[in-house]
Amino acid sequence: MPHATTAPAPRPRPRWWTELPLLALVYAAYSGGRLLVRGDVSTAVDHGLSILHLEQALFINFEHPLNRLLTAHSSIGIPADFAYASLHYLVTPAVLIWMFRRHSEAYRRARTWLMTSTMLGLIGFTLMPTCPPRLLAAGHGFVDTMAQYSSYGWWGTEASAPRGMGGMTNQYAAMPSLHVGWALWCGILIWRHGRHPLIRAAGIAYPLITLFVVMGTANHYFLDAVAGAAVMGFGALLARPVTRLANQVRAAVLPRFARVTGATKSPDVSAGCKTSAGERIPGQRTSSADPTDAAAPAGPPAPADVTTASAGRSIGGDAAAAAR
Repeated sequence: MPHATTAPAPRPRPRWWTELPLLALVYAAYSGGRLLVRGDVSTAVDHGLSILHLEQALFINFEHPLNRLLTAHSSIGIPADFAYASLHYLVTPAVLIWMFRRHSEAYRRARTWLMTSTMLGLIGFTLMPTCPPRLLAAGHGFVDTMAQYSSYGWWGTEASAPRGMGGMTNQYAAMPSLHVGWALWCGILIWRHGRHPLIRAAGIAYPLITLFVVMGTANHYFLDAVAGAAVMGFGALLARPVTRLANQVRAAVLPRFARVTGATKSPDVSAGCKTSAGERIPGQRTSSADPTDAAAPAGPPAPADVTTASAGRSIGGDAAAAAR
């Protein structure tokens, strides 16, 4: 006889009031980490030149022709600058919310994948601060399109940060390109979970457009983009182990927290017991003014035949005593 197996209990649906603080905490740690890992400018420039020379040796320095295209044609350069300055702030959260609302069974792994890859990118910024092409000397052939078209947008001459807030960003956090990495994350999820062919086509187009934008605006080298894609690949491989580790930590911490919380509660002496109206707990003393006690008989009445016999014996006894 085959043994009956019970299906695993479905996991509870993620709650926004727990997810939102978690994501905010990770993003704050990432943003603060970017500011703290600012390396030496000369070291960042050396790294940028090394990447550029390697690309030129391999004939993969695609940034040069794309940057010349955006510099010469404002009709392409201005939209590209707007895309670089805004899309990763809009599309990435939108895809995350879409996964949360429509595909909750895959949301947790997608969220863990994104957060793990972002932290890996922070490690890359720390180990290899890199000067982007736009900040190299003019003799290397790059033009900062963000500065060239800054009058059309909210940014100044310091990357995509709003005017006057350039100090709030690390301009030498170029390797790897998380613009490309996040766009690849969005594209894969859109292509995998999208139902309409146009939506799935957008999932393919968005990472390619982002790749074009980051190189054409001279914000990243091609190898930065390759590194961004590699970081997302490692993040995808680590998503399952990281999720398993998080579950183990939660399972170890929550029981201890529950015990501490239970110890701080006052004991319930009644333990859920209740008495009905007019019922006394055994041994409980009551007031003499209690009308129910005053009306209650002192004891059970004696039967009638026993009372009569007792009275007869008493009268007979008195008569015999008088005769003597």
